[in-house]
Amino acid sequence: MTHPKPLAISMGDAAGIGPEIIVKAYARAAAGGCVVYGCAEVLARAAARLAERDGCARAVVARIDGPEDTAALPPGVIPVVQAAGVEAADLHEVALGQVDARAGAAAHASIVAATQAALRGEVAGLVTAPIHKEALHAAGVPFPGHTELLQHLCGGAPVRMMLANDELRTVLVTIHLSVRRALEAITEAAVLQTLRITHAAARAWGTSAPRIAVAGLNPHAGEGGLFGDEELRILAPAIARARAEGIDASGPYAPDTVFMRARNTPTHPGAFDVVVAMLHDHALIPVKYLGLEQGVNITLGLPFVRTSPDHGTAFDIAGRGVADEASLCSAIAMARRLTGR
Repeated sequence: MTHPKPLAISMGDAAGIGPEIIVKAYARAAAGGCVVYGCAEVLARAAARLAERDGCARAVVARIDGPEDTAALPPGVIPVVQAAGVEAADLHEVALGQVDARAGAAAHASIVAATQAALRGEVAGLVTAPIHKEALHAAGVPFPGHTELLQHLCGGAPVRMMLANDELRTVLVTIHLSVRRALEAITEAAVLQTLRITHAAARAWGTSAPRIAVAGLNPHAGEGGLFGDEELRILAPAIARARAEGIDASGPYAPDTVFMRARNTPTHPGAFDVVVAMLHDHALIPVKYLGLEQGVNITLGLPFVRTSPDHGTAFDIAGRGVADEASLCSAIAMARRLTGR
């Protein structure tokens, strides 16, 4: 019997809530058919803390050599591939809720190992648990987040960040940049490339003619140049070029209302399938406002599906057993949907 390829889950920062929510996702039977890349001892300690807190049986963590070994494990067992360069001894002294270079290095190694497995075709896709940018920096990793690191590991192809839930999908032209630098990065070429990547991804996921709205940068989308001319100089020409290529892009629309128009609910069919926004917070705030537990971060443009929860490491509650695994479960479910598993 041929078993489907598992999804990979990277462990995230060992000092944060990543290991805890992974254990909880397995306990909810939401992570069946997945394999964790990271440190088996870290996952085992998280399982022990949860069992002690809740007075329940401790989840079983099994260290395996590769994703092909998951098929032989009983249901509920958490399979972990020890990522190259990750040493349990280095992580024993890492304090929960504290920035630590050792945790940053282990998180980086876990992502690298899981990404390499995806590129080799050993796993169907990748779900990443939260990392801490300061810990990565302390470990000497020169990338501000998952998106840029994954882009580098996959050869530098252009990528974009999407945040999605069942009601709204947004894609960012600029990601982890200061607002000043982001404004400089918003060019006609960048907007057009974002529209092309968004269109291709939506079609690959089954939307034959995706309707893409472009949110303006300035208040009221510039109001005809009264509040800024980026809409006239940059956005409108990019939209026109995209439309000439057969992409159903429209706008630019006032950024304070376009997300409401695109929101899709049983009583309000969305006017658009996805909104392209210029700035990080413009795109992320409306999706996160609808509920962190449903939000999923998706990287467009990679040669494999990658999703993640839309929250961070939550150092303030790490180790207390109260972290909500719902967004991770949503990320796993989204990865399954996009990979057809």
